[in-house]
Amino acid sequence: MDFALILFIALVVTGSISLWDRLARKPKPELIAGEKRKEPWLIEYSKAFFPVILVVFLLRSFIVEPFRIPSGSMLPSLHIGDFILVNKFNYGIRLPIINKKVIPISSPERGDVMVFRFPHDKSINFIKRVVGLPSDKIEYKDKRVYVNGKPVPMEALGEFNFREVSQKNHVGKRYLETLDSVAHEIIVDPTKQTTETSYAVPEGHYFVMGDNRDHSNDSRYWGFVPEQNIIGKAFFIWFSWDLEGSGDLAWNRIGNSVK
Repeated sequence: MDFALILFIALVVTGSISLWDRLARKPKPELIAGEKRKEPWLIEYSKAFFPVILVVFLLRSFIVEPFRIPSGSMLPSLHIGDFILVNKFNYGIRLPIINKKVIPISSPERGDVMVFRFPHDKSINFIKRVVGLPSDKIEYKDKRVYVNGKPVPMEALGEFNFREVSQKNHVGKRYLETLDSVAHEIIVDPTKQTTETSYAVPEGHYFVMGDNRDHSNDSRYWGFVPEQNIIGKAFFIWFSWDLEGSGDLAWNRIGNSVK
């Protein structure tokens, strides 16, 4: 079950019990003069937890939501074990649970690191970089992205060693890629062959790719992200474990912005 739905159910239950206690339940006489009567545990806990659940629900639904990075598809920008914060209102205010936009604010731009519900299983959240906007034509050939016929600038930076979840080691080539005005690092694996492909992004959809280009399950394989599947824009790393190395806290990553 979706955590947002669980939180909403808890909010409704504790809120209903708290409201019933305030409006409908008759107070019982004191058993001992001057001593406050003890409430039933269900009412006591509901009244205690309702304001906490309400604040968490509102923050998580409309302001910011935490996520954990489970794979290396966004290396070197995001590492396995990073815990990130996602801006929930940057792309518009959406109703929780049904994820319907009610107040438009802005739209995703090329280069944004976006969290969204996987189109083929909305219970799974994905994080990728926005490469193509509605009506764009995207091409990928010779390990390079072309947007509307123009190659995206790339600058070689050297090598990058990384390890997959399977613990298999890889040596990739690191590049600085610039999508519009957003400069970010990507990795390509010279041992992986590239199939030349082109995509026409339909209206109301986005084309996304992982920064670890040859080790990412993205729009090249399963299609486009519908606008209604968008959750928000990743912007901050608030915690991180070095799961690819020592397993300790990755102090050098905590507090970094997501680029």
